[in-house]
Amino acid sequence: MDPDAVAKAFVEHYYRTFDSSRAALGGLYQDASMLTFEGDKIQGAAAIVAKLSSLPFQQCAHAIATVDCQPSGPSGGMLVFVSGSLQLGGEQHPLKFSQMFHLMPTPQGSFYVLNDIFRLNYA
Repeated sequence: MDPDAVAKAFVEHYYRTFDSSRAALGGLYQDASMLTFEGDKIQGAAAIVAKLSSLPFQQCAHAIATVDCQPSGPSGGMLVFVSGSLQLGGEQHPLKFSQMFHLMPTPQGSFYVLNDIFRLNYA
């Protein structure tokens, strides 16, 4: 398993899904998962999807600038750090963001998001 390839595939899948159907992200999280979104902590897959689905915009397009990853611990986890910009429907200027994912392996051979931290980067 090439960690960089896994991270790249995960990031492409996550943001493609986010931009098209945020409710469909639920399968990437579990009950122990935690999202920190602009300082607000949300735990559990259902609560995370509710938070992401309630964001006050309908259209969003992410443009990824960088993806960095590192292996995390003996259980095969992975840290993935993403930076980029997002364009909200109806807005003139894109917003810069950073997001960190802690991915953990599942018994089925895939990964789920244990930790997710999102911040807009204001200049």
